[in-house]
Amino acid sequence: MIDNQTTTSPHIIAIANQKGGVGKTTTALNLGTALAQSGLRVLIVDLDPQGNASTGLDIPRSDRQPGCYNSITGRAELDECIRATQVEGLFIIPAEPDLAGAEIELVDQPNREFCLQRALSHVQGFPVIIIDCPPSLGLLTLNGLVAATTVLVPLQCEFFALEGLSQLAQTVDRVRGSFNQRAVIEGIVLTMYDRRNNLSELVAADARSFFGQRVYETVIPRSVRVSEAPSHGKPVMLYDPRSAGALAYGKMAQELSDRFHLRTTARADA
Repeated sequence: MIDNQTTTSPHIIAIANQKGGVGKTTTALNLGTALAQSGLRVLIVDLDPQGNASTGLDIPRSDRQPGCYNSITGRAELDECIRATQVEGLFIIPAEPDLAGAEIELVDQPNREFCLQRALSHVQGFPVIIIDCPPSLGLLTLNGLVAATTVLVPLQCEFFALEGLSQLAQTVDRVRGSFNQRAVIEGIVLTMYDRRNNLSELVAADARSFFGQRVYETVIPRSVRVSEAPSHGKPVMLYDPRSAGALAYGKMAQELSDRFHLRTTARADA
């Protein structure tokens, strides 16, 4: 079994990239599912007003109050905002519709960059917390980066991907200098990888050349099954566990566990 789940400080992973459509939410859902299936209690924070992570875990829009907006604005206790999901051991703080106005509302708040960090400081019993950040570098993403102990960047294997990553890296550096010394891009995962496409190979080679071991060995292939899964309210790990995408996310979760020295049930029993 997992030791000290309720007493050790959690690994808080902000999944961030200001570009949309790069696989942030898909990575959050399937990484969280894979880690939960390995025996860890995992909490996903849906910080994106679009609420795709909540939809992808089949949380009805009628059951998202109170959620992330209420927790970061202090209108509700964190425990009230956490929902169980169809995956045993995986929980979520959903994004309710009001989250779309949070950036405007928080502008005049003192220490507005620390709202999510304050909310998460009360959470217990989750060795891993995954923050699904919105596709922007606004105040909500800033809150995610300030609250995080590490940053994971999904990098789409397409043109201009590395250019966007350099902009995010500069933002993380500013966050580390001003708000959170722990903020660092610990990992980069290559998504939508197509071995038939020379561009995918070039982007992967460039990323590994520039960022070295921070780039995960596991790559996430472009997959129809991965794209289909959210429409069924399931991560691909549940929708088609034998698909190439599901197997890749399983390997990635194992790699992340190795990096963070996470003790899963399977290892403890081995």
